[in-house]
Amino acid sequence: MMSLPFYQKLHQHYDRSYRNKDLRTTMSQYQQEKRSSAIYTHGSTAYSARSSAAHRQESEAFSQASTTSYQQQASRASELALSSSVSQKAASAYNYGYSRGRTDSSLMLEDYSSKLSPQIKRARKGLLSGEEKENLPSDYMVPIFSGRQVHVSGITDTEEERIKEAAAYIAKRKLLASEEGITAAKQSTVSKQSTSTLHQEEAFEKKSRKVAIREKAEHLELRKTLEETEAYHRKLNEDNLLHAPEFVIKPRSHTVWEKENVKLHCSVAGWPEPRVTWYKNQVPINVHANPGKYIIESRYGMHTLEINACDFEDTAQYRASAMNVKGELSAYASVVVKRYKGEFDETRFHAGVSTLPLSFAVTPYGYASKFEIHFDDKFDVSFGREGETMSLGCRVVITPDIKHFQPEVQWYRNGAPVSPSKWVQTHWSGDRATLTFSHLNKEDEGLYTIRVRMGDYYEQYSAYVFVRDADAEIEGAPASPLDVVCLDANKDYIIISWKQPAVDGGSPILGYFIDKCEVGTNNWSQCNDTPVKFARFPVTGLIEGRSYIFRVRAVNKNGIGLPSRVSEPVAALDPAEKARLRSRPSAPWTGQIIVTEEEPTEGIVPGPPTDLSVIEATQSYVVLSWKPPKQRGHEGILYFIEKCDAGAENWQRVNTELPVKSPRFALFDLAEGKSYQFRVRCSNSAGVGEPSEATEVTVVGDKLDIPKAPSNIIPSRNTDTSVVVTWEESKDAKELVGYYIESSVVGSGKWEPCNNNPVKGTRFTCHGLTTGQSYIFRVRAVNAAGLSEYSQDSEAIEVKAAIGGAVSPAVWPELSDTPGGLTDFRGGMHDTSQPTFKKDALLGSKLNKASLPSSSHNLGQTEVRKVSETVQEELSPPPQKAAVKGKSKSDPLKKKKDLAAPSPPCDITCLESFRDSMVLGWKQPDKTGGAEITGYYVNYREVIDGVPGRWREANIKAISDEAYKISNLKENMVYQFQVAAMNIAGLGEPSAVSASFKCEEWTIAVPGPPHSLKYSEVRNTSLVLQWKPPIHSGRTPVTGYFVDMKEANAKEDHWRGLNEAALKNTYLKVQGLKEGVSYVFRVRAINQAGVGKPSDLAGPVVAETRPGTKEVVVSVDDDGIISLNFECDQMAPNSEFTWSKDYVPTEDSPRLEVESKGNKTKMTFKDLGVEDLGIYSCDVTETDGIAASYLIDEEELKRLLALSQEHKFPTVPIKSELAVEILEKGQVRFWMQAEKLSGNAKVNFIFNDKEIFEGPKYKMHIDRNTGMIEMFMEKLQDEDEGTYTFQVQDGRATGHSTLVLIGDVYKKLQKEAEFQRQEWIRKQGPHFAEYLSWEVTGECNVLLKCKVANIKKETHIVWYKDEREISVDEKHDFKDGICTLLITEFSKKDAGIYEVILKDDRGKDKSRLKLVDEAFKELMTEVCKTIALSATDLKIQSTAEGIRLYSFVTYYVDDLKVNWSHNGAAIKYTDRVKSGVTGEQIWLQINEPTPNDKGKYVMELFDGKTGHQKMVDLSGQEMPVLADRARVVGGLPDVVTIQEGKALNLTCIVWGDPTPEVSWLKNEKLLASDEHCNLRFEAGKTAYFTISGVRTSDSGRYGLVVKNKYGSETSDFTVSVFIPEEEARQGVEEPPKGHKGNKKSP
Repeated sequence: MMSLPFYQKLHQHYDRSYRNKDLRTTMSQYQQEKRSSAIYTHGSTAYSARSSAAHRQESEAFSQASTTSYQQQASRASELALSSSVSQKAASAYNYGYSRGRTDSSLMLEDYSSKLSPQIKRARKGLLSGEEKENLPSDYMVPIFSGRQVHVSGITDTEEERIKEAAAYIAKRKLLASEEGITAAKQSTVSKQSTSTLHQEEAFEKKSRKVAIREKAEHLELRKTLEETEAYHRKLNEDNLLHAPEFVIKPRSHTVWEKENVKLHCSVAGWPEPRVTWYKNQVPINVHANPGKYIIESRYGMHTLEINACDFEDTAQYRASAMNVKGELSAYASVVVKRYKGEFDETRFHAGVSTLPLSFAVTPYGYASKFEIHFDDKFDVSFGREGETMSLGCRVVITPDIKHFQPEVQWYRNGAPVSPSKWVQTHWSGDRATLTFSHLNKEDEGLYTIRVRMGDYYEQYSAYVFVRDADAEIEGAPASPLDVVCLDANKDYIIISWKQPAVDGGSPILGYFIDKCEVGTNNWSQCNDTPVKFARFPVTGLIEGRSYIFRVRAVNKNGIGLPSRVSEPVAALDPAEKARLRSRPSAPWTGQIIVTEEEPTEGIVPGPPTDLSVIEATQSYVVLSWKPPKQRGHEGILYFIEKCDAGAENWQRVNTELPVKSPRFALFDLAEGKSYQFRVRCSNSAGVGEPSEATEVTVVGDKLDIPKAPSNIIPSRNTDTSVVVTWEESKDAKELVGYYIESSVVGSGKWEPCNNNPVKGTRFTCHGLTTGQSYIFRVRAVNAAGLSEYSQDSEAIEVKAAIGGAVSPAVWPELSDTPGGLTDFRGGMHDTSQPTFKKDALLGSKLNKASLPSSSHNLGQTEVRKVSETVQEELSPPPQKAAVKGKSKSDPLKKKKDLAAPSPPCDITCLESFRDSMVLGWKQPDKTGGAEITGYYVNYREVIDGVPGRWREANIKAISDEAYKISNLKENMVYQFQVAAMNIAGLGEPSAVSASFKCEEWTIAVPGPPHSLKYSEVRNTSLVLQWKPPIHSGRTPVTGYFVDMKEANAKEDHWRGLNEAALKNTYLKVQGLKEGVSYVFRVRAINQAGVGKPSDLAGPVVAETRPGTKEVVVSVDDDGIISLNFECDQMAPNSEFTWSKDYVPTEDSPRLEVESKGNKTKMTFKDLGVEDLGIYSCDVTETDGIAASYLIDEEELKRLLALSQEHKFPTVPIKSELAVEILEKGQVRFWMQAEKLSGNAKVNFIFNDKEIFEGPKYKMHIDRNTGMIEMFMEKLQDEDEGTYTFQVQDGRATGHSTLVLIGDVYKKLQKEAEFQRQEWIRKQGPHFAEYLSWEVTGECNVLLKCKVANIKKETHIVWYKDEREISVDEKHDFKDGICTLLITEFSKKDAGIYEVILKDDRGKDKSRLKLVDEAFKELMTEVCKTIALSATDLKIQSTAEGIRLYSFVTYYVDDLKVNWSHNGAAIKYTDRVKSGVTGEQIWLQINEPTPNDKGKYVMELFDGKTGHQKMVDLSGQEMPVLADRARVVGGLPDVVTIQEGKALNLTCIVWGDPTPEVSWLKNEKLLASDEHCNLRFEAGKTAYFTISGVRTSDSGRYGLVVKNKYGSETSDFTVSVFIPEEEARQGVEEPPKGHKGNKKSP
């Protein structure tokens, strides 16, 4: 057999159809299918059914074909061709009708989507004319399936032409099958065509003119039809292949008011033309069911859905579904109808137009209200250790409480949103938010924030979580690294990075080992033989196409530390290959095979790569990056990397055996410290291209330096257990990861880390410190190169609260003693390591319920809480039983071979008594024998006069409940009872004989005691208590129950009620228990007559959580199906799961579906609704009471339904709505940010309902890593006013955000943009960064100043006042950018307009300051204020006329008003009392003072706004004797000049009563009388100063001090002694004489 071409080997059915199929069979089958084709109806199911049927028939015909010779096939070809005319015409007619969008029953149609075309075609070619077919290249031709191919054969009228076409077809197929040359095929075709032409001429018939014209017209019409059809199909689908629907324009979401109309538009492409169906909430819209409500139109490819007069019920998700034979595609849009909450005025609404008042504020939920959000029971600063579990939670209170809406709850770590993963889970129960860590790692350390958003209002709360290192397996080994991530992946290497740990184990870290593990295995292998110090490393030796995970271990001299958390999986693939795998397949399998080939082109040698650079260089490796060449042809290219030593030209190829496909490569085995250059070449089948430009010289070594140590460590007090530490960042640090902080108790010498995850910034709060201890701190910086040296130790600080005392937030009020109820649980996740205990009495359906606080459902005053949505992944030790007395003992589950009969029941009591019957109740046995109790047997006996009779059986068939009614008893007879329990191992021993009960009719009005108390779902702080109603209800029905509790060892007076209002249910979740404490419970029933007697006790039971306890977890899958899941690792061989709702079994419930497999069970809600509200519990039989429950209340129902809706119709979470901002140059930036975007996310930019695209006016940018979407415009013009919308589609998820810029809002934005643009132009030259302003200095001068920028040496500054240039002596150097003009002693003459101008060759800028009118008054007020504040305190000076009060100011201006007052009254100025200003002295002169002048004197300086006062008090006994104070009357000169050796005699007169004391001073030092200097004071009036022979040493300043009780006075004079010779030589003039100067002090 002849070998097949390569393109037929994979598709052998082509070969069978072209080689092994009998031609007659082929054409007969073809003709039969054409005749049997049905009328085409657009969008009908017959369309697709026809295609599949034809394919099946054709396949059967192909398989039944027999091999015949080519000659036999050719001989039959002409006969078969004659019979195909009708079918060919039908196909052409169908194409004609389809191209015009018509459906005509007269057109016979055919679908070729699943059959071979009867013509030979090349891939990616449309319809070709005969000449074009002749000119096709002679390469191989692949027969392909095409969509709706229009065939040329069958549209002409002559039989000869059909014979010609059939012969050509057979010849071409024969050549293809036998692999003969195309030239022979052409020759055969030509010969056959010439033969056909001769036959045609011989068979030519004479036709009438009318017939000839008609045939010619029909021929022209058919040719025109063919051309139009070919053009239409060429335009619609160049490849002539069917393709699935694709939305060109997707419908947009809308928010409208009630009574408005809304239109949804979409445009769909596809071949055949898709049929569009509209759905509302997944239900098809029936326009006939709601006449006038919906209008659906399809015109010119645009499909619309119009909703008239929207109401609140129209709020839904709408779907446009486009479908053809190739598949179905849907697009979604949401319509939100807002309702006006208040008086509704329909006149305010018009069709499509809203006329609400501007002040009408509406939240996103349609309610005009403000939400207040409060956090209660908040989580505090938390400490954990690697490997542990932790839960953060708080209760959220929102007022007002809107029943139908849920808040948006988001958790953040260090400002970044926390996404659920296998490490962390979030849960919102309706009023409590929980964040649970299933396995803590140091990556989880950080500041956690919960943000609750309700409409436009939100609140948030934050606390820090610290994660300590796990205990090292080797003492002294370093801690584990953290944040292991894959930076770059390729088929031959993956670059791994990590962060260094804070704890090095006491010795420096020598390096790190990197381990890899192939995904799906547990085989870890070490990647590097020697430790690497740099925190990045490329891992090689990977298998292409496989995925790996990585971990890192640190090593020091003591050993290797624990491994880090594993990285996310990453595949070893080229980036181009990853992109190809992520892209959608071009031809999904639909029963046909599409073979395509690129256009053949001549071989093109690729050009050189561009932008080659070294993006990373360490001592271990170098990473190169480049861009592919622009000239590379259509085929793929490979890269070869070359290197050479710096300065040499000996280029060596690095990757000789493994060419690189992606434009990035890592080089190893380079010599450290050596310099290299690199270049890259491209190659393809045409050859190897020219090399790229060489890189710059690169030295192999770490380019990144270890950062320098931080400095200036400053601790400050915060709380009783925390200290805030600040520092200055490391200088010149590159790629800084963060900082580690350590603390040490003063004097201990032991340092402990304060954080295990590097923190960014220069401030950190260190928690967990001991109150009252003194600590010191130090900080070190870290980057990829390593950790810096430690900073200097901070100063010691004592840990205590900064202001006042502090109460630890972990100390909560002990509300368990509160009458009537228990407190909320104030913790996080229950500790799963604590043991739990079995209940004493297991009743009925073995109801259990979980205890984790999440949401509350009030039953009276007691909270019932549901569990967190958390899966406990760690295995737990076997469960433990609890002894009846509260003593725990280990009792693992017994195996079936160890089963035993149960122990006797206990506590038999009479629940109700009648005339001839009694109802008994009892507790189940303490020991069940390792199996479930299957029933009870009751015996009774009569007691007559204290003598018991023989035992009788009360029941023959075992009873399942712990209560039984015994009938046919004797009235007023006394009876005793005993009960025995039974399990699969047999009947146990009977119980002890009960007390004696008398059979008589109970007539009490109150109800009897409840019975069959049991507890389940025992946790550390909660349990579920259940009971059964009393048998005797009293005179009226039971209306409720009261539950009491006390500690097991407490006295009877310690009973306290758990609920103030009567409970309606027969169960209660008891909250707020103390861990490890044993409790007992009882229940009382109540009716209208009162409260009955209590039941028997339930318990004692110890509040402890069983190790390994797991909770019910709610889940919502991708299809929106809601289910409850439970898992048990401690099941017995015969254990089963039992589900209950409100503690009633849910067997055969039509709303639920339960599926159990192994140790897992799942209960699925078929249609979750209001009917499903309640508590769902799951019990595990034949275990020690393993159970858990979940509460679905209204809030949780709304949350789950919303989550289900979100999973079915996902939306792109928006982090920041669409906003606009003005950039520096006046550019306009529109931006929004999504929480996250994948690499396939698409964004449509809409302006006024029209899509806009990248161009000169609009610049778009999408950062899929950060979710940032931006659009830039150079400037805003008038036509840009309108509505802007960003539509985001990320897979199935969609989202959008709209910004309305119209009216005043747009004008303001446009004005701001133009202003910023002009500002940017102004700042290109010298300009003012701060315009001209004034300030008043402390010297009361006025300083005009401005700040300039962008200046140079040639820049000049000129000052003007009132348009006249001001000469400035100083030249500005502009070093500090501040220019000033100082105006001293500012006054009215300085008022005016000041201007300063900056100018140079780049332009100029000016600033003006008006100091006139009000501005001048304001400045003068400030000047006067400064002058007033400079005034000195009032002093008293004695004068010859009297006394003077005075004060000095810096300088005085007339605008400063001076007022004097005496004892609160303004002073009236006379000749005796005067005031004035002399220079800078402001004074008040009082001549001849009298006693009336005593009192307080106030000088008020008024600056125009405020008065400033100075006061002196002249009260007391001073005023009457002011004239008698000590003073120097006269006689002393100011200056005395005397020749050396002469005698100096001075005399002065002194006055005072009493006689003053006299003393002399020399150079302000006391001068004593001696032989040289004689000092005398005689008669109390005259003082003498005598120096017998003056010396030069006598020169100086002398003073006479007189003093009595009324005051003192000093008179100064100067003595100058000269030598005559020096005087003559120096020619010094004699100093003039003047008056003496006195210093006086009162």
